[in-house]
Parts: sequence; structure tokens; C-alpha cells
Amino acid sequence: MVLFPGVIEGMVRNMSIKKKSNEDGEKEAAREMAKEAKRNKSMICLSGSVKTSKFDDMAYVCTKRGNKGINQDSLVVWEDYGCQGDVVFCGIFDGHGPWGHMISKQVRKSLPVELLTNWQQNLSMEADQNLFPFNIWKQSCLKSYAAIDEELKQHPRIDSFYSGTTALTVVKQGRHLVVANAGDSRAVLAVTSDDGCLKPVQLSVDFKPNLPEEAERIKQSRGRVVCLKDEPGVYRVWTPNSGTPGLAISRAFGDYCTKQYGLISVPDVSHRTITSGDQFVIVATDGVWDVMSNQEAVHIVSSTSNREMSAKKLVDCAARAWKSKKRGIARDDMSAICLFFNASPTKNDLDVNI
Repeated sequence: MVLFPGVIEGMVRNMSIKKKSNEDGEKEAAREMAKEAKRNKSMICLSGSVKTSKFDDMAYVCTKRGNKGINQDSLVVWEDYGCQGDVVFCGIFDGHGPWGHMISKQVRKSLPVELLTNWQQNLSMEADQNLFPFNIWKQSCLKSYAAIDEELKQHPRIDSFYSGTTALTVVKQGRHLVVANAGDSRAVLAVTSDDGCLKPVQLSVDFKPNLPEEAERIKQSRGRVVCLKDEPGVYRVWTPNSGTPGLAISRAFGDYCTKQYGLISVPDVSHRTITSGDQFVIVATDGVWDVMSNQEAVHIVSSTSNREMSAKKLVDCAARAWKSKKRGIARDDMSAICLFFNASPTKNDLDVNI
């Protein structure tokens, strides 16, 4: 049988339509899962706590508005992610620019659904591709971040040309952590050292424009990395011939005015296997880390007797530190997620040195 070009084109078009229909159905199913998670309180988007149903993980979150106007931070914790009892999704998003608050909320809403859809699709192909679990998550994260950035560009009601948001997501699946970061929020793991004290292990990179690889990419794209005289030590990304946008990050969703000049939304994706000595992970926006070291944050969280107050105490301590360390500078928004791996405090939680 001879197939004419028109017939072949029709077959390809029908296959494409069928594939898109399947993807749309899977994404709608993921949206329904998100709605159900909100209803049964296994998802939190504001200050509060959530406990996983099959493991001892406990997550506590807190967000605090700064002195710059509306709070542009957003965060989410979703237990039983994808109806998997051993999977927890944590995401924190730091918006900037005139539309930053709306963009961070939009990404908070869209990214968990997009990632869940891509992860489930990749799982269904696992036997054919023979992929390790981390590779499945990594491919899913890379595809999801790209899709969300494109979705924002096409959004009919949000202007992302001069606005955007960072994104840091942490997925805990059993004893595995997968961290995907585009921006300068930070994930820090509290690990029991040989002397019995808790020490911090940074799991993510703060993507600032002056990092060598980031600066090289920006310069190769004709962007400029400049530190202004009135902001010593703060490097920003600028377009070639104008004073915009002055971004203090090298990776973010949105900010399309700078995408052709080296800004990217591609996340750095890493993996860590949780050991018996790992106690909890802190995920926080840069407002916290601007005034607090990793060790200080671990100490504050671990020494909080009531774990339900851990994220709030961390944010409150950072807000107080801002007054002394950043005097005269408007305080940034601050948000934190504290995800504990054990249900009850251990001796190591209280036996911490700074």
C-alpha cells in the first residue's frame, strides 16, 4: 500500500492530537489531585504544618512580609505527592518586579502539577528507558521548569517581561532528596557529625550573576554583570545599553527582557540519599540567608523545643537580625520550610554547637 503525503501528514497530525489529549488528561488529573490535597489539608501554602501519612516526616512553614510592600514570596508543601505515601513536595518561590507576587503564586500553583505530570509520564516509560530514579526526577524537573517558563511567557493576564520569580523545589521520596534550583533561595540539610553535633550541608547553589560560570554565560550573551557603587558586593545583570533590569540573580522564571542576555530558568538538579544522621532540611528564601549563616539557621531550628514553631522562629530571628545587620535597608520578604525526618526530637536536636 502506498501512502500519499497528505495521508502521512494526517496520520502524524492525529497522533499528535492524541498525544496532546493524553497529556491534557494527565495534567487535569494532577490538578484534581492538588485540589483534593488542599481539601484534606495534605497541602499547605501559608504558615502551618503538615504530617505525612505513612512516614514520620513533619513539615512546618512560615512566611513574613518585608518592608518593601506586598509579600512576593510563595511556598507550598504537598504530602502524598501524586498519591504516593512516601513522597513529599516542597517548593519556595521569591517573586520580584511589579508582577512578582502574582508570578510567584502562579508558579506555586502550576509547577507542582507540571512536575507531577512529567514524573508520572517518565515513570510509565521507565522500563523502556532503563532510567535510574534520580534520572527520572531530573528529566522531569528540567522539562517542567522549561514548560512553566514558556507558560508564563504566554500567560494572558500576567506581564512577566520585567518581573519574575526564583524557584527552589525539594522532593523527598522515601530516603531520597531531589533538589532543583533556579535562583538564590537555599536548601540546607542538618547532619549529625562524628562529635554528635549538628552541622549544615548546603544542598543548593545561590545563583548570583558573579559566579564564574554564570557570569561567563551572561557575558557571552552580551549581558553585563555590574556591581554599583552604592551596593558594594551586590552584582546585578543588566542589558547591554540600558539601566535595566538590574537583577541580582542569574536564573529565574520570567524576566523575558533579560532572557536573551544570559538569564535562564534551567534548574540545577541534584540528589542526596538521606542517612540516619540526617535530621531535617531547611528551605528558605534569600531574605533569610542574607542575614543568617547555614550554621545559625540549623542551630535555631534544632534548638526550638516546639517543632511546630521552628519555621516561625527561624523567620522571626532573621527579621531581628536584619535590623542590626542591614540597618537602613528595607527588610526583604522572608519565608522558610522546615522538613523533619524524625517524628520526635532526639538528643542530637538539642546537642548543637555554633
